[in-house]
Amino acid sequence: MDKSKQPFRKSKRSFRRRLPPIGSGDRINYRNMSLISRFISEQGKILSRRVNRLTLKQQRLITIAIKQARILSLLPFLNNEKQFERAESIPRTTGPRTRNK
Repeated sequence: MDKSKQPFRKSKRSFRRRLPPIGSGDRINYRNMSLISRFISEQGKILSRRVNRLTLKQQRLITIAIKQARILSLLPFLNNEKQFERAESIPRTTGPRTRNK
């Protein structure tokens, strides 16, 4: 058979199976900050299931734990490490605007 007419074949490369991010002994709890902090972005957002590689039940429990920790002030709602800077602040006028012709 000609090489160009061969049917599509999947490569037989073996992939290393990734370990689950939450072990069987880990308890998902709002007090377990070392576990919770792995599932929050630098901006303080909760990462998605696809990024975390979690099951639906684990993602729900992580989300609830993060929200409880935020309410109890264990976690910030926003991560404000980078202060937003404005290059130029434009003074606003309070009077009526006039058109220039």
